[in-house]
Amino acid sequence: MADDSRARTRARKDNIFGSYAAIGDSFTEGVGDPGPDGLFVGWADRLAVLLADQLPVSGATADPVHGDFRYANLAVRGRLLDQIVAEQIPRARELAPDLVTFCAGGNDIIRPGTDPDDVAERFERAVADLTGAVGTVMLTTGFDTRRVPVLRHLRGKIATFNEHTRAIADRYGCPVLDLWSFRTVQDRRAWDGDRLHLSAEGHTRVALRAGQVLGVDVPADPDQPWPPLPPRGTLEVRRDDIHWAREYLVPWIGRRLRGASSGDHIEAKRPDLLPLKH
Repeated sequence: MADDSRARTRARKDNIFGSYAAIGDSFTEGVGDPGPDGLFVGWADRLAVLLADQLPVSGATADPVHGDFRYANLAVRGRLLDQIVAEQIPRARELAPDLVTFCAGGNDIIRPGTDPDDVAERFERAVADLTGAVGTVMLTTGFDTRRVPVLRHLRGKIATFNEHTRAIADRYGCPVLDLWSFRTVQDRRAWDGDRLHLSAEGHTRVALRAGQVLGVDVPADPDQPWPPLPPRGTLEVRRDDIHWAREYLVPWIGRRLRGASSGDHIEAKRPDLLPLKH
């Protein structure tokens, strides 16, 4: 199965994808990047626009801007790997798009007592399932959390899972969106106020990098330097930390203690392959 998948991936030399489905958790849903309609936008939605721009317009019923391109986003915040496998992968297989982006396992890794090797075994089974049904599957590593106060101590577990992800990608011929080495998102302006999700600019830069990984022409450099920041005093930094702990850290810990998820009662924002204007 892995050999067949690799052959299909390498056969796509024109970098043209007519359909795309994104699966995952809050990162892929786009949390931190709110849109005007009340839904989150996020890197996957932004990548969909980049992919659609590569597709020639054909047919009288095609969107005059984005042609026949179709996009679904099945991601839901807070989802664990097994939930994504049960809820989203069957739907992605049913849709059978040209491209699937698969980012999962992060919420498992940050939970106490989880084994990254065990998570990776389940992750690989899901990748094998996906690559047997869709054209190209792009995998995503986790971010380097050295500057994230809550997650800094989990850096070793995340790095271990990342190495598994890269090895799995190699076995199944999957392109990899490597976020660990993506240094531009180490800037605090790439992150939302909760320090756990990307900001709109962070999502934009990830979308640009994802486009590059897929061989798509992108309109801007995702590694372009950030403008200089004015210096911040110790008191200002401490005040920001206190505000963050009160507004975001305490509720986040509370949900973990209650066994609740931010994604409870949330459904996928784009469960079908539809034109971007929908």
